[in-house]
Amino acid sequence: MRHQNIVLHDLVKHVPWARFEALTKEHGADDDVRRLTTKRHFLAMLYSQLAGASSLREIVVGLASHSARLYHLGGVAVKRSTLAEANRRRTPAVFGGVLAALMAQAHRGLRRAMAESVYLIDATVVPLNGLSADWAHFSTGVCGAKAHVIYDPAADCPLYASVTTRAVNDITAAQAMPIEPGATYVFDLGYYDFAWWAALHDAGCRIVTRFKSNTPLTVIETRAVPAHGVILSDRVGYLPKRQASNRKNPFGAALREVRVRIETGKVLRILSNDLTASAQEIADLYKRRWAIELFFRWVKQTLKIKKFVGTSENAVRLQITVALIAFLLLRLAQAAQKSPLAPLSFARLVRLNLMHRRRIDQLLQPEARPPKNTAQIEFQWAPA
Repeated sequence: MRHQNIVLHDLVKHVPWARFEALTKEHGADDDVRRLTTKRHFLAMLYSQLAGASSLREIVVGLASHSARLYHLGGVAVKRSTLAEANRRRTPAVFGGVLAALMAQAHRGLRRAMAESVYLIDATVVPLNGLSADWAHFSTGVCGAKAHVIYDPAADCPLYASVTTRAVNDITAAQAMPIEPGATYVFDLGYYDFAWWAALHDAGCRIVTRFKSNTPLTVIETRAVPAHGVILSDRVGYLPKRQASNRKNPFGAALREVRVRIETGKVLRILSNDLTASAQEIADLYKRRWAIELFFRWVKQTLKIKKFVGTSENAVRLQITVALIAFLLLRLAQAAQKSPLAPLSFARLVRLNLMHRRRIDQLLQPEARPPKNTAQIEFQWAPA
């Protein structure tokens, strides 16, 4: 009988294994390793994310129960202590490099042709327990990490991701992000930094964000807006020439202020360096920022990164990185077969069939079963 691979095997076909092996050698990740190689470690952590395992013990038991099906995948059943040690000590650089390669691959494959690139920037807090206090302490009784992401809503995938402690300011992480000249960047008040805005502006990027309520604008032009719409005003002007401590403001270009009343009745002051687009277009661009919030919610709820299987900084970084890899593998697999299911439904279907010997494109089809009374039929037709 021909061997049938499991669903997990179909998923990991999208992993850039050549890059994986190159990174493993580059960082010496398999030096002095006896059994749990970097690839086996990766497969174990990927299994835990896709299967929804919430503890080391659950991962170990799950892998052991499917040990016979891991052979063709290149994985093995592992001991709890071995997996815990690998999470604590193995460099996250290999998995991080694979994530970067996979994000670039997914972006090329998933992005629809559009006239411009619109990217969303935001960060999400990942709460941690007191056992991580030695590296993730934030305030009294509070520990946490942050995932900083550049997200493309057109492709529904991240372009860039980094993990820091919760104490790191969002703008500090943003200053290390790669910038694509000419792209549109949409972000919230956590990135309120005139010098960073100036760097984006000088790179030819369009900025869409929010004014703080106490930031004045020296108005040089007031534009007409519809009388009974959600756009309340559209003005062009300049930021203050001086900042706190009498420092010169590095952003000297003219800006746009579009005041919008949202569904709750709250009025937002939206800022942009685009002086030609309509006020409604600027408002709609800022509204798209909600897509990255949905992405964070999906990853946290579906891939179970609210609970971590390790408490060290290394273990937390590894788990967040593998969760993002799992998200991208699901997106690529769904796109490859043009599944009509919603992403959440597709992820649940994969989870239920993860270790079954079936192809992903056959998950919605009933399994083929042998006819009843096969032995009796064969007996009736046997020669005398």
